Amino acid sequence: MTTGTFRSLRNRNYRLWASGAIVSNVGTWMQRTAQDWIVLTQLTHHNATAVGIVMGLQFGPQLLMLPFSGFAADHLDRRKLLLTTQATMGLLALGLGILTITGLVQLWHVYVFAFLLGCAAAFDAPARQTFVSELVGEADLSNAVGLNSTSFNAARMIGPAVAGLLIAGVGTGWVFLINAVSYAAVIVSLCLLRVDQLHRGARAVRTRGSLVEGFRYVWHRSDLKSVLFMLLFVGTFGLNFPIYISTMSITAFHAGASEYGLLTSIMAIGSVAGALLAAQRAKAHVALVFVASAVFGLGLAVAAVMPTYWLFGGALVIIGVSAQTFTTTVISTVQLSTDPAMRGRVMAIVMAIALGGTPIGAPIVGWVADTFGPRWALAVGAAAGLVAAIIGLRYLTKYRQLRVRMDGRRIRFSIDNGEALSESISGAI
Repeated sequence: MTTGTFRSLRNRNYRLWASGAIVSNVGTWMQRTAQDWIVLTQLTHHNATAVGIVMGLQFGPQLLMLPFSGFAADHLDRRKLLLTTQATMGLLALGLGILTITGLVQLWHVYVFAFLLGCAAAFDAPARQTFVSELVGEADLSNAVGLNSTSFNAARMIGPAVAGLLIAGVGTGWVFLINAVSYAAVIVSLCLLRVDQLHRGARAVRTRGSLVEGFRYVWHRSDLKSVLFMLLFVGTFGLNFPIYISTMSITAFHAGASEYGLLTSIMAIGSVAGALLAAQRAKAHVALVFVASAVFGLGLAVAAVMPTYWLFGGALVIIGVSAQTFTTTVISTVQLSTDPAMRGRVMAIVMAIALGGTPIGAPIVGWVADTFGPRWALAVGAAAGLVAAIIGLRYLTKYRQLRVRMDGRRIRFSIDNGEALSESISGAI
């Protein structure tokens, strides 16, 4: 097996995929920023609850279509499925852009487009996550997942900052149209792949009850159950960054669109660092999920009490590193420890929990921000991260025999396979 942070890029198919993905990811982050901004400042009077409803409608289909989206990822040709979903999302961005530029857009339009985009994304996400193993094979899967996260979060640095400038200069409608064009990059890269070089394993056998087999598989795995319960808390109440950043920008710091976009980009600096650290690791560790969730909770708690714009931005870097370490390690751990024939269905569950919890959490967090202030909304996310850490600690103690010992003046942790948890901690954060 080759080594190095960027080893997966030696694979031609993965290089093509990564090239298209970075362009599309920049467009996606531009649209997310513009969508939140138009709802918060143009279609409502700084109503964070409305932003939460948009997020809920966009991510709710991840739960509604869970059995079908996982089934599709395991039984259909993933490349063709991705061509369909990417084209659909591009057309939806085009439609919303036209409505906005012509001045016809209303809040209910954004709700409808968010829901339709969520429906397409529900099928796109598990197929996209599991398609990585077809591009690089099992040996480099953890590295490729880390590089995918790096691409996604590098785009998070670029997209919001560019969107903020475009919103201030030409308006939100053009941001949506640029995102529509960006989907062409992924579509072209999928068409140029050498299909005969894909690492395709045996397809899952279509049998009665196969739609819910993923749930049964997870239920009998204590490691997967623990990781997914941790993801449930963090994904539902913690990963609501559009609400945190937009409400803190406007309410606490009285900033404009460009400053809002800059804060999102600042957090992405930490996310890129976390993703690159993940790409360096040869193997994902459950212990890292525990550590990252604890640091994530503490980071949000610190951000909640930051008195100035720039100190808040500094806290966002810590949040970005820990959040990305958490999500990337969850994805890598689940994929590498799941039977390939079950991977699509299990990853559909992962994506449904990560994104589908938003319809529950985002409106609640938005209501807290409206009623008690954005700092209390951050406190809700902090509590979620710490609860997830407690779940991880319980698993490590009960099933992995977590031990604590003194080595001179240093505290060291170890688990039952002989790995030093302290080393995992230093590599995670």
